[in-house]
Amino acid sequence: MYEFKLPDVGEGIHEAEVLKWLVNVGDMVEMNQPILEIQTDKAIVEIPSPVAGKVVEIRVEAGIMAHVGDVLIAIAPAMTIAPSDAESVPTPKPSNGKQVARQPARKAVKAGIAGPGQRVLAAPAVRKMALELGIDLADVSGSGPAGRVLPSDVRLFVEQQKTAPQAQPPPVEVKPEVAPVPAPAPAAAPPVESPRAQVPLPPRQPGQEIVEEEPLQGLRRRIAERMELAWEIPHVTSFEDVDAGKLAALRKELQPEAERRGVRLTYLPFIIKAAVQALKEFPYFNASIDMERQKILHHRYYHMGIATAVPDGLLVPVVRHADQLNLIQLAVELKRLADLAQQRRLGLDELSGSTFTITNFGSYGGRVGTPIINPPEVAILGTGRIEDKAVVVNGEIAVRPILPLALSFDHRLIDGAASGQFMGRLKALLTNPNLLFLELV
Repeated sequence: MYEFKLPDVGEGIHEAEVLKWLVNVGDMVEMNQPILEIQTDKAIVEIPSPVAGKVVEIRVEAGIMAHVGDVLIAIAPAMTIAPSDAESVPTPKPSNGKQVARQPARKAVKAGIAGPGQRVLAAPAVRKMALELGIDLADVSGSGPAGRVLPSDVRLFVEQQKTAPQAQPPPVEVKPEVAPVPAPAPAAAPPVESPRAQVPLPPRQPGQEIVEEEPLQGLRRRIAERMELAWEIPHVTSFEDVDAGKLAALRKELQPEAERRGVRLTYLPFIIKAAVQALKEFPYFNASIDMERQKILHHRYYHMGIATAVPDGLLVPVVRHADQLNLIQLAVELKRLADLAQQRRLGLDELSGSTFTITNFGSYGGRVGTPIINPPEVAILGTGRIEDKAVVVNGEIAVRPILPLALSFDHRLIDGAASGQFMGRLKALLTNPNLLFLELV
């Protein structure tokens, strides 16, 4: 009997919630066939079966937290099953007592290689190595836990490619010409709705008091845990108003070129570039505190977390090495991460490692707010909605587009004076965005 344990999926994750089983007791599974989904630090990850065989027992039900090393499922390997047992599969009996439709059998894939629709398990350093070598990680056989691709697997793949004979291109099949079929228009992204708006309320009789219970699980539980951790940080928030007239004019001037390249240019890439420059000048805002070791960790890279609303909560995908991307590249990466967030297909490396976070509550109609720090970071920038305001310009009243900013910082490391200097520099860069061109290399 093979007892499959919750594997170490990396990124310092020690526990995960079992979201959904994709198989039932009595099912036959193939090697690398996805058997369950887990929720780990806001990411949904499919876990493949390391062996082929028959599901004998499911040890952890959906909705339960499991720790790395806990036995999740027991599988009788295929080599130990008699032919009669393999052919007569009993009616599936789900672990939660509810009737669950049988999952269709999936096509077998090569051991250690992710099948169609599966995400390759690999650390960010391994992904960077593969990117530099021009290798698709989906083609690499992983030797780590749950098929995780290791650096040695990438190096071995490179050596095998060097010694493998070059494959001949397949013959081109000539097909008769047919009238082209117009491609369907892309579907519009579903609007982000509150989870409560999706649950109809039952009819209430006069004088009747109704209390409904809902399990705190999935993304909502992870958010609650993160907020509880964040609230241990002594928060202080400072506010600033930015005259966004020149910023709006620059964006309008660059928008036609961005559209020519197929990119929609929002204000966020400009704000990211300004924030990165301010972080370089005030490095304590790009640091973190290790209270256990009594250390201040100065990060010499700039991974920007971008708070993103999804139907069941909030995710913070990460734009890695934001200082090395231009405005167009930032816009493309932001769109890619936002789309993956809505589909809940972000990987662990795309949801971890941020050094500073930006939350744009203005995109949902909010003007100003007090953002909560994303641990282990020490600061977070909130941006509100740009609105026309009456302000004093050169001693006279004028109407100007005003961008409100809110900066929450960890008072254990950052004081009010440093916050004022940081916000002053950020305001100067956004008020006159042409200053950013001085930092181009």
